[in-house]
Amino acid sequence: MSVNATPSALPEYLLLLRGTQLDQRLPLHEMQEAMGKFTEWVSSLALAGKLKLAQPLSHDGKIVGNKERTVSDGPFAESKEAVGGYLLLTVETIEEAIGIAKECPLIDWGSSVEVRPVIQQCPTMQIVGKRLADAAALSQVS
Repeated sequence: MSVNATPSALPEYLLLLRGTQLDQRLPLHEMQEAMGKFTEWVSSLALAGKLKLAQPLSHDGKIVGNKERTVSDGPFAESKEAVGGYLLLTVETIEEAIGIAKECPLIDWGSSVEVRPVIQQCPTMQIVGKRLADAAALSQVS
C-alpha cells in the first residue's frame, strides 16, 4: 500500500542517514564544516530537481513492539546505527541514487547512508496476493 496519492514519474529512493550525531564526537569547528557541506549538498540536490523531501529526525523517540504493544525508549541516539534523518530522491536508477549517496559529505565524518528503493506495494502483501491467486486457481481446477 502506498500512501502517496500521486506517484512520481521517476522512481523514488530513500536515503537513510545513520551515525549523524556529530556533536558527540567532533569539535565545534568540524561540526560547523560538516553541517555547512551537508547543507550545500542537500541544496544542490534540490536545485537539480532530484530531491523530493528531506527531514531530520529527533534523537528521542519510542519503539512499539511485540504482541502486547509495549512501548520502550528508543532509538538510542548514542548508537552509530540510529537514523538521524532521511532524503527522498526522484532519480532514474538505484545506481544514480547510490552515486548521490556516495557524495554525502557526512560520510567523511563517520556517518553512513543506506539507499532503499521505494516500492508501490509491500513485499509481504505481494506474496499474500500471489498465494491467494494461486489458491483460487487451484480451487477452480478441482
